[in-house]
Amino acid sequence: MTFHGHPNVLSSHKKSIEITRDHDLSRRGDCIIGVRADKGCSHLNEQLRRAIIRDDAKVSIEIIVGDLSLKLMGQGSRYLSVQDSNDIVIRKSSFYCPRTLAILCDKAASDIPISAIKELHHHETKGIFRITVE
Repeated sequence: MTFHGHPNVLSSHKKSIEITRDHDLSRRGDCIIGVRADKGCSHLNEQLRRAIIRDDAKVSIEIIVGDLSLKLMGQGSRYLSVQDSNDIVIRKSSFYCPRTLAILCDKAASDIPISAIKELHHHETKGIFRITVE
């Protein structure tokens, strides 16, 4: 799936990463790395969503911005509904809500390299958010 940059991308949150289908972003959204995403949780294909809601699911996410690729790992859970139509959130904690795609992740927004964040300050920058589940 794809998302776009925004001048207010801070990527300073230490516990989560979010992409949103919203077109605007305030400076309070410090976990949001991209706007105008082409999908929210509920838009993921059914097979992928079913795989995520298993307790033994290992969720791998690759975030690609320009030449930079960041890989992170998280867990699925039977408690995840993956139902939000607007947002996708991955979390270091075990907190879940309809926006949560994965929990117990090994990285958060603050772990994204500054070079990628600088690129994401531009509306025209396009990022890729790739999800696989084992």
